Amino acid sequence: MTSLYRSLILAASLAVLAACAPSTGGVSVSSDGTTRIDNSSFEKKVTIAQVRNRLQGDQMQGSAVLVSRASSDMRVQYRFSWFDINGYAIDDEGQAWKSVKLHGGQQLPVNALAPNNTAVKFEVYVREAIAHNCGGGRVKPFC
Repeated sequence: MTSLYRSLILAASLAVLAACAPSTGGVSVSSDGTTRIDNSSFEKKVTIAQVRNRLQGDQMQGSAVLVSRASSDMRVQYRFSWFDINGYAIDDEGQAWKSVKLHGGQQLPVNALAPNNTAVKFEVYVREAIAHNCGGGRVKPFC
């Protein structure tokens, strides 16, 4: 009976911790217009509009507008991911998240240049930057 009691306490504790974990899901739109919503509460605050592309020399350039639906400021992160003609990601790990402050009601244009000329498609992804206490009195978006 004691081990069952401990198991129940452990399961309840894990459920509470999981419920408190911050979600880093966001919203993405690809250059072909496909939208993906990984966090519906965030999508009520921020959307992506006017997704466009053009050639800059022999490389694709992508642009989009991050649109705040919120009335207050928030810090968000966005990044562009690039894909070749077969749908494979190009240098996905090399594409860093960019952190910006999005003011309430603001429409912020963002753009990026593909890492090479094999890119034929892109996806722009935006998520809320969640502050974490990293110890030593420092608070950063990610530790």
